[in-house]
Amino acid sequence: MYKNLAALAWAACCISLPVHAQNKEPLKVAFVYVAPVTDAGWVHQHEEARQAVQAAFGARVQTSFVENVPEGPDAERVIRELANSGNKLIFTPSFGYMEPTLKVAKDFPDVKFESITGYKTTPNVAAANARYYEGRYLAGIAAGRMTHTHLAGYVAGFPIPEVLQGINAFTLGMRSVDPKAQVRVVWLNEWFDPGKERDAAMALFDQGVDVISFHTASTAVMAAAQERGKLAIAYHSDMRKVAPDAQILAVTHQWADYYKRRTQAVLDGTWKSGNVWGGVKDGMIRVGYFGSKVPKPVQQEVLVRQQDIAAGRLRPFAGPIADNQGKPVIAKGQALNDTQILTMNFLVSGVQGKIGQ
Repeated sequence: MYKNLAALAWAACCISLPVHAQNKEPLKVAFVYVAPVTDAGWVHQHEEARQAVQAAFGARVQTSFVENVPEGPDAERVIRELANSGNKLIFTPSFGYMEPTLKVAKDFPDVKFESITGYKTTPNVAAANARYYEGRYLAGIAAGRMTHTHLAGYVAGFPIPEVLQGINAFTLGMRSVDPKAQVRVVWLNEWFDPGKERDAAMALFDQGVDVISFHTASTAVMAAAQERGKLAIAYHSDMRKVAPDAQILAVTHQWADYYKRRTQAVLDGTWKSGNVWGGVKDGMIRVGYFGSKVPKPVQQEVLVRQQDIAAGRLRPFAGPIADNQGKPVIAKGQALNDTQILTMNFLVSGVQGKIGQ
């Protein structure tokens, strides 16, 4: 009788433990990167987060990554190979990976997928993104204080809502302190092409731009600004190493905490699909890393406004807002809601250019 009771107790104990605690095999966690791993940029931020996951969980996890994977068929092939290789949690941080991730997930219901910057979910695909536009608005305030020509440039990747949000928020932030400010946009239809990024920046400088921002994945725009003696907003990472004199500040996105929480959930057997959109308040967006040319009062102004966003006192897309064709978008006293922001398809007044194709 006692032997049977002991056996039952042992079985109950095992049943209550997460799968990875029972077999003691490390949880295999994979990351797919749209560009090469470099010292700064979009991929750098996610690689830092991967390293944080490995450091936090040690032998309980085995992380890996595949870099420089183009969006499209190659992405589906790589994601499928990672699922076939025993990875039980796969992070796919690029908007163009969303559909390939969903396709692969259908065939691997026991694998958890994290579609970063995607928006579609299924029972085994979660989505997460950051409110980059909050940092962009703050960067616009700094740019508005630093410009002398009242003309900023913006090198943009693809005309998806996330990029439009950034252009518009940057422009609104700039015009909040410099009503004369204009922002000239160049579309690349590339996320990572240092040559094209540099050429676009140089062309904008030739047109009178003295401050530049960008939504691409390399440091080429920052290097161009350093070379030409202009000012620039770093994106993704602190880029003072590349542009020590040019950098005004950096808009960074922080993924380590989210990635660790999601990994812990898989280890615990509590992972559930969902959709997270975090910003300054959640610690996912941060502005700082001011350059040496930025006066202390400007730095302080930006940091105070960052606190205002975190507290909900400042909403970047509060009215009145009109598009750059003069059409009203939102009235004074109102603000765009999350659905309207997520589906943004216009450029605000002050932006020179059209939405790319």
